[in-house]
Amino acid sequence: MGLVNAFLKLGYEVVAIAPEDEYSQKLVVAGCRYFPISMENKGTNPLEDLLLTKRFYDCYRRVKPDVILQYTIKPNIYGSFAAKLAGIPTINNVSGLGTVFIVRNFVSKVALKLYKFAFRYPSKVFFQNKEDRQLFLDHRLIREQITDVLPGSGIDTERFKPAPVFTRNPRFTFLMVARVLYEKGVVEYVEAARIIKEKYPEVRCQLLGGIDESGNIGIKRSVFETWVEEGAIEYLGTSKVVEAHLTHADCVVLPSYREGTPKTLLEAAAMGKPIVTTNVPGCRETVVEGQNGFLCEVKNSQDLADKMIKMYQLSAAALEEMGKASRQLAEEKFDERYVIAKYVSAVQAVTKRAARRR
Repeated sequence: MGLVNAFLKLGYEVVAIAPEDEYSQKLVVAGCRYFPISMENKGTNPLEDLLLTKRFYDCYRRVKPDVILQYTIKPNIYGSFAAKLAGIPTINNVSGLGTVFIVRNFVSKVALKLYKFAFRYPSKVFFQNKEDRQLFLDHRLIREQITDVLPGSGIDTERFKPAPVFTRNPRFTFLMVARVLYEKGVVEYVEAARIIKEKYPEVRCQLLGGIDESGNIGIKRSVFETWVEEGAIEYLGTSKVVEAHLTHADCVVLPSYREGTPKTLLEAAAMGKPIVTTNVPGCRETVVEGQNGFLCEVKNSQDLADKMIKMYQLSAAALEEMGKASRQLAEEKFDERYVIAKYVSAVQAVTKRAARRR
C-alpha cells in the first residue's frame, strides 16, 4: 500500500489486478481502479495456466497500462507472456522462491524453464535478496543488466514503531507470525517450544497466522490443532492488526526454510523486537548476529530451541539493547522509502523508453 500511495501522490493512475478478496475494496478506497482476475495460486494444471495467460492478456488489453508491476510466481511468469503479447512493458518482483528451489521435483524443473522463457521479456526484475538474484543468474534464467535488489518489500517505519517504554513480560513471550506451512518452519517451532517448556514452563510460544491446507506444503488442521491442544504453543488465529500482537511479544521467531525478505521480520525489527530466525537467504538479512538477534540452523529444532533459550536468558537491559538495534536496522536498511524510490526510478525509465519509441 505504501507503493500504491506513493504513485497516487505523484499523479499516476493506479490499477490493481488481483483475485477478489476482503482487501480488494481497500484498494478502491485508497484511490485505485480495481479489476478482479481468477487465479489459483498453487495449481499446476497446464490448461488452467494457459487460460490464466489469456485472462491476463484480456485484462491488460482492457486496462491498457503504460507499465505493469508484477508480483508472485504466476503473474511473473504468465503475466509476462501476456504483457509481451499485449505490447506492454513490465517490472517484475521475485518476492521469494517458494518451493521451487527448496524441493527439486518435476514441477520445480518446469517452473525453472518457464522462468527462463518468461524472463526474457520484463524491462526490470527486482529481487528481495542478493542470493535469490545470484541463483537466477547461476541458472542463466535472466540477463544480469535488467536485475536489481530491493530491501524486501520495505517497511513503514511510521506505522510500525517501538512502544514508548520498554517492558519485559513477566512471562517471556515468543511470537511466530506466519501461515501454518511446513516451509515456514512451524514443525520446528512446535518442537522447540516443547523443549523450552520442559525447562521453562512459564515461557509462552505463540503463533499468529492462517491455516492453509492446500497442496503438500500446508499442515493439516487436525494435526496442527493436536499440537495446540497439547499446550506447547498458543494459537492466536489471524489478525488484520499484526502490530497489536507484535507489541506484546518479547522476541519474534521465524524458522523458515527460505524467504525473499520476510515482511513479518521487517515489522518486528521496526517495532524494536529482537529476532530469532534461520540462517538462510532472506531471513539472515534481518539479523546482525548477537546485535539484534540470533541465527539458527534450518530444520534444526534443537538449535532453534537453544537460540530461543539464549534470548530468554538475556537480562532486560540486554533485551532492550537488542530491540534498539533491530529498530536501527529497520530505519537504515529496510525503510519502504528505499523501495519506493527504486520503483519510481524504474517506472520513469520504462515510460521514457516507451515514449522515445513512439
